[in-house]
Amino acid sequence: MNRLDVLAQIGDIKEIEYRNTLAITSIIEVLLEKNIISREDISKKAEELDKMAFQETNDFDISI
Repeated sequence: MNRLDVLAQIGDIKEIEYRNTLAITSIIEVLLEKNIISREDISKKAEELDKMAFQETNDFDISI
């Protein structure tokens, strides 16, 4: 794979990341507007998931 291919793939990944972020943000905004969830709900869940991810990372044992 040459440098140009790698740069093209990075550009594609950035475009996908942007579209995914836009979709998630749009869904959150609609849920907030419809009073289905609150910003506090989102904040609490984000903190909970972050702690879980951090703990799973620390629980992963790399033994060689």
